[in-house]
Amino acid sequence: MRMAGLILASAMSVAMTGTAWSQTPAAKSAAATQAAPAVTPAAAPAPAAGPAPQAVANPPPPQQATQPARTACNNPNALGVARTVEIDTTGGPGFGFEHFKELDFLRDHEVVLTFDDGPWPRNTPAVLKALADQCTTGIFFPIGLHSTYEPEILKQVYAAGHTVGAHTWSHANLNNKKLTEQQKKDEIEKGFSAVKWALGGISPSPFFRFPALQHPPEMVTYLGNRNVAIFSCDLDSFDFKASKPEKVVDTVMKKLDKLGKGIILMHDFQKHTAEALPELLNRLKAGGFKVVAMRAKSPVSTLPEYDQELLKDVKLPTVSTRPVSSVVTTVSE
Repeated sequence: MRMAGLILASAMSVAMTGTAWSQTPAAKSAAATQAAPAVTPAAAPAPAAGPAPQAVANPPPPQQATQPARTACNNPNALGVARTVEIDTTGGPGFGFEHFKELDFLRDHEVVLTFDDGPWPRNTPAVLKALADQCTTGIFFPIGLHSTYEPEILKQVYAAGHTVGAHTWSHANLNNKKLTEQQKKDEIEKGFSAVKWALGGISPSPFFRFPALQHPPEMVTYLGNRNVAIFSCDLDSFDFKASKPEKVVDTVMKKLDKLGKGIILMHDFQKHTAEALPELLNRLKAGGFKVVAMRAKSPVSTLPEYDQELLKDVKLPTVSTRPVSSVVTTVSE
């Protein structure tokens, strides 16, 4: 969701230059209990204009196979998963006390692990390994563009039984007044369609997190009409600011000691998060915290016009990235 910078991605034989993104302060509601994170954003490019839907349509949720179950746990001392809750996203419920107070469903010492901004080489697989070692789970909010870079990694996230939502197409701050309302909708819809494409046509969960936790009211209303749940957080790891993994662990545990429970915001894009997660999960276990898995009652219904537009934009990977000399050898002339 928030990141110090977008690094070079070249998995598809095309040099793609990332745009530097940095954190902006979340809009603070009168009822919010903690200060929203603040840093100044770099100017982000306007998202590619997508097709303008004639109306917000909500076709019946797609019918698809049940998501793969989590692997059986062989670690008797693992953190594990204490309980699984199913979310009816009708009307766009909001979660996370940073912005939303109505749905306080976590019990004392329960946490939800969430990860933004992936998928990304090395870091996301390392996060997946740490979660697997502790037989636990999280919610991943991938960026649409990143999903087109690394579809196989996102497939691994889904196959491991984690919940997959969306986090816009290009991580644009939707409070940016330079963006039109249509461009903001394009960011949301193209993000969901990109995740669906990366998952091989499987629709993700109707779970969405705004970049930088910036919640423009008109987009909150739009997501409500689309029956998409909105995720803020209860506590932010600030891992994008951390200079070392130990700082990530200390930040999360100090906040948990104060709050007693909560939705934790982290980033599988960040190297320090991947490095910190094994110790953080150990500390959660030692502190008596329990992980809650959140599942959607139905997958998101992506809009067909965005699914089709994405297919025009995505550059499909080549069959082979090896040089010609390593594939074709002259044996006689």
